This record gives sequence, C-alpha cells and structure tokens, in this order.
Amino acid sequence: MTIFYKKASFIAIFLFFVKINVFTQVIPFEQNSNRSATYVEAIEYYKYLAKAYKKNIRIENNGLTDSEFPLQTIVIANRKAFTPELVRAQGKCVLLINNGIHPGESDGIDASMLFVRDLLQKPDNQHLLDHVTIVVIPVYNIDGALNRNTSSRANQNGPEAYGFRGNGQNLDLNRDFVKCDTRNAQSFNSLFTHWMPDVMIDNHVSNGADYQYVMTLIPTEHSKLAKPLADYLDTEMLPNLYQNMAKTPYELSPYVNSLDYDNEIPDVKGIAGFMDSPRYSTGYAALHHCIGFMPETHMLKPYKDRVLSTYQLMFEMLKIIDNQHIMILNAKQKAIEESKTKRDFPIRWVLDELRVDSLLFKGYVAKWKPSDISGLPRLWYDRAAPYTKNIPYFGHYKATLSVTKPKAYIVPKAWYKVLARLQQNGVKLQPLAHDTTLNVEIYTIKDMKTATTAYEGHYVHSKVEVESKQTQKTYTKGDYWVSMLQDANRFALETLEPQSPDSYFAWNYFDGILMPKEYFSTYVFEDLAAQYLASQPNLQAEFKAKQATDKVFAADAAAQLDWVYKRSPYYYDRNAFMVYPVGRVVRDDARNNIPKF
Repeated sequence: MTIFYKKASFIAIFLFFVKINVFTQVIPFEQNSNRSATYVEAIEYYKYLAKAYKKNIRIENNGLTDSEFPLQTIVIANRKAFTPELVRAQGKCVLLINNGIHPGESDGIDASMLFVRDLLQKPDNQHLLDHVTIVVIPVYNIDGALNRNTSSRANQNGPEAYGFRGNGQNLDLNRDFVKCDTRNAQSFNSLFTHWMPDVMIDNHVSNGADYQYVMTLIPTEHSKLAKPLADYLDTEMLPNLYQNMAKTPYELSPYVNSLDYDNEIPDVKGIAGFMDSPRYSTGYAALHHCIGFMPETHMLKPYKDRVLSTYQLMFEMLKIIDNQHIMILNAKQKAIEESKTKRDFPIRWVLDELRVDSLLFKGYVAKWKPSDISGLPRLWYDRAAPYTKNIPYFGHYKATLSVTKPKAYIVPKAWYKVLARLQQNGVKLQPLAHDTTLNVEIYTIKDMKTATTAYEGHYVHSKVEVESKQTQKTYTKGDYWVSMLQDANRFALETLEPQSPDSYFAWNYFDGILMPKEYFSTYVFEDLAAQYLASQPNLQAEFKAKQATDKVFAADAAAQLDWVYKRSPYYYDRNAFMVYPVGRVVRDDARNNIPKF
C-alpha cells in the first residue's frame, strides 16, 4: 500500500466520521442531563446543523442586542420557504419559538437544540415542514446568558449553571416588548413584524406553588384576540394540545396563577388565567393577531424532565399547526379584517370573578411546620400526599374600558421615539406633504396614578383619566398620519391610547407634557393681572364671586394670582401642559380636510 493511498484512506475515514459526528451531534444536555448549553455552544451547534442540512436550515442575523451580539434566528423550512414572501406564496404558517428571554430558565434553549436536530434528521418528521416554516431564536437575552452563574435561581432544581434574568441594562426583556428600552426588544420587534408569525412559543420556567405537573401553559388571553382567532384557540387548538400532551408522560395544566395571594396554594381559592398585557410576549403577539403560548415548566422538577416536556410540547404544537394550517391562516385573516371594521376596542380588563369553571387539578397537600429560621409556621408541600380534585378556575376577563377607534391618529414628528417604535412594529406612517389644519379630538390628562418606585426603568402611569374635546389644530409638514384601516391598527390603538395600561403614555414617553414650561414672577404679574381683570368685566365678576364664596381662595394670594394667570393670554401652557399631543381624527371624510400624501 503506497503512502498516498494510506493518506487518502485516512482522510476518507476522517471525513466519514466527521460527517457522522455532525449528523449525530450530541448536545451538552445529552451528555449530562443537568447541564445546559452555553450561548457559544448553542450557536456553534446550529452552525454544525446548517452545514449538514443546507437545504433545510438557515442562520440569520436580525439586528443587535445590548451585548452587541446579533439577535440570531434559525430558520427551518422545505421548498426554499426561507422568506416571509415564499412562506405566504406557499400557503404556509410561521411558527416562532423564542428561548432564553430569562436565561436562567434555560429549558427551551436545550429543548430547541434537540427539536431542530430531530426535525431535520428523522425522516418521519420531514412532513411537518410541508405547511410550516419554523423560526427559532436560540437565545434572546444573550447578555443575560453570558452572565452565567450557579446561584441566581435559588428556587430552581437545575441545571448546574445558567444565565441571569436581567439583560445588559439589568432589564427584564419580558416587560420590554412594547416600551423597547433595549436593542434586544427593538430588534425583536423588527424581526417579529418581518415574519409576522401565526403562532409563537416563548419558553419559560415557573415559580410558585408545588404540584404534580412538569409543564403548565399560558396561552394568549382569548379576550385579547379578535373573535375568529379566539374561537379557533378555544375550540380547536387548546383542546387538541391538552389531549395530545395527556398521551405523553407530560400531562399539561393551565399555568398555576393562584388566587391565594398570601401563600399561592392552588386549592384554597383556585387559579386564574393570566392577563398578558403587551409588555409580555403573548400580549405583544396578540396585538399582531398572533396566537402566543408561554410554556412554564415547574421549577422543582428535574431538569431532564423539564427539557423533554418542552421538547414534547413544541412537537405537539407543530403537529397541530401542520394539520390545521388552513384554519389558522383563515382565522388570522378574518381577525385582521374584523379589526379594520370594528368600531369599539376594549383597552382595560379585570378578572371576571362571576365566571368560574371547574378544573381537575393534580396537586400536593399544603401543610405547615415550624421554620428552622424563625420558629414560626412555614408552608411546605407534602409530595407523599398527592391529590386529584376539582378546583375553581377563573379563565375569563371582562373589559372595564373601551375606546372608539378613530379614522386616524396624527403624531407630531417631534415624538420620534414613539414613531420609531410604531415603525418597528409594521405600523404604516404617512408624512403630511404640507401644513394642514384638521378637525381632531384632543385628550387632556385629568388624573392618573404614578408609581413611586421604578419598574423596569420607568415610573409607570396607571388609572389614567382623560377629557376629550373637538378642536381645529394645525399640523406641520412631516407630522405623521396613522390610518386605522391598516393591518397594524390594533397595535397602534393600544399604544397610542393613553388610558391603555401599556400605552406609550403609561411608559413615560410623553412625560414632557406633565410639567408646565413657563410661569411668572409674582411682583411683575400683579400689575399685568390687575390690568387684565380690569379689561375683562365678565372675568372680573367671576373672580369677585369666587372671592366671596370661597374663603380658602380669598385667603390665598398666590392662588388668586394663579387663577387669573390661567385665564389670561399669558398662560400659553394651556396648549401643552397635560394636553396629549396625539390627535384623533374621528369625523367623516366629507367633514374634514383629509390631507393629501
């Protein structure tokens, strides 16, 4: 045998084994079921798969994160459906899977690595790509994943090392989908509206009570979806998912959101559906007519079971989407059309405590014993005392405030941070071609509550009350007309209506209006105020009457001067102080000067 032949044979054998290694690539979890892949290991793993399965997988960069690493997606498809255009042309659905939003909750990171590999490798799974393109975010909170540790998840049973919940700015990304303080969220918004997924899975791990289930689920709260999608979710998708998971080792339960707020014991008062406002992933998805799911594995279950239950749920969901893709696409299109013609939209909700169902629940008996720390009674769950019984389940929310959808909003160009976030979410903005006077409805902020402690970098406004009036207002060239006949109208409405809990006003983007910008020097304005009252007999009569009937007012010189000031031409802040700058166009076209673009 010649040396050349020996070398050639060696190279052939080497390449053969390299190929086999790629095709049977094991992940750290498979070598140690209590180990989760690092960010670098996860990305390198997907690169291996991309080389081995070039026809079915792509790795794409989608903007930056706060760590300055790109937000990457793994796109899995057949028939070259690697773009939204080809997906729609082929009549497919898009399934978006998000992992590592809280990198300490790493179950989805490892489960998705197994899920993608088995989807590509196993012939029996190939047909599941016939009607679905899958977009996987391997790790969303990259900065948190790089902050790897062994102790930040004190309540969690494994893995042995994981990332930190906060991102590089120490913000929780699952509170940032609308406010978009992070580059992570800004890139995610653009990614989401690029693909416009039909179904989203955002993998998590729960805290709270102990119970028998490994996997629980938060679906999009159905009152947040348009009726065609809500009906499909309730009557088709969820029943199928629960039935299919019951046939696996990982029976599914609704998320255990206990109404026993003091101790979180599920069978005391029952559990409730989760109101997912748009700050959360599923609430954000709903604004885009996407059905969202937040799987929540149980923190105390072994890591192996948590990963495998997440893997199982993703496969069961994929099977449903593949089988019911036409129903999903039809329901979504009907939802989009309905939102264009719908007149009134709810923007605030509260749990409907009068609508209660019965849920067969598998838990553990909660007991009390003396604390080793304080000596006082402490809660514990007796796993030697499992139970299966019916408990109350409150799965419905009712609207407490609705608004009538305008024909359009007008957003002055000065509020560019708001405009940028609207654009990132696919909202079409049309700049005015010239200065234009319009009949608009304008809100004045009459009351609100502001948090006294910071929440995710903001002092959030809530319980906002407004007063509206019709007025003529001149907008300048370059201000933006936001038509509500567009597909993204639901997103625009919930972010631009100041009374919405996750509006841009609530998140402090319009706080400039909450403080007057001009005032007066008392000794100077005294003479101006006297002159002005003397020139306005009716106003002077009103002033004298108030002095006569209001003793507190009559004894307060500053209050009297302020009263005159706010009724004088010098009070220019009346056009800005507490006046919400976004106009609502509500009149019919024939009665308004609709601009040309």
